[in-house]
Amino acid sequence: MKSQSVFYVYALKDPRVNPARAFYIGKGAGTRAWEHVLQVDQSAKGKRIREIHDAGLKVLTIKLVEGISETEALRIEAELIGAFGTQDHGGFLTNAVVPSGTRLSKSKDVIVPSGAVEKAQMSLDHLKSAVFETAKANKNGVTNYDVAKCLGLQSDYGGGSKNYLSYSVLGILMREGKVKRLPNKKHVAVID
Repeated sequence: MKSQSVFYVYALKDPRVNPARAFYIGKGAGTRAWEHVLQVDQSAKGKRIREIHDAGLKVLTIKLVEGISETEALRIEAELIGAFGTQDHGGFLTNAVVPSGTRLSKSKDVIVPSGAVEKAQMSLDHLKSAVFETAKANKNGVTNYDVAKCLGLQSDYGGGSKNYLSYSVLGILMREGKVKRLPNKKHVAVID
């Protein structure tokens, strides 16, 4: 387990513009910030890295905040991605925070502030991870009530206990094939 204050938040910057502009924000520990350049993937971030290399330049990797806990790093990462926005939502970051295959739509009467979609989707990724790990750790399965209660997701709205948040996250994980529901209404992780 990593020490509580070894995490940092970093930016990958494009030196082709002056001043260099961040095109990716992440959190990590150790050498995580430099792994993107060493193992270039097929994402929008990877495409940008290849373009910078093809121009004969190097990606600038900058630690923005360091010596913080993972929780602090997650919060700062979400705030920065929300503030700068992703290319898919009018911003300039290549971060892919919206799950692929999910089409986001909104009511014509709802105003969505800049960065709100990115923050929500990053939070959803963290919730999915926590619920999946909980299901994985319990070989006999977990119920929606178990997940809501154990992870602090239980609703107390109006005195009722409608645990829609955890149920929605379990539903997403089932749709993605990561969790399945047993006949006894318990959910188990699908391990590859």
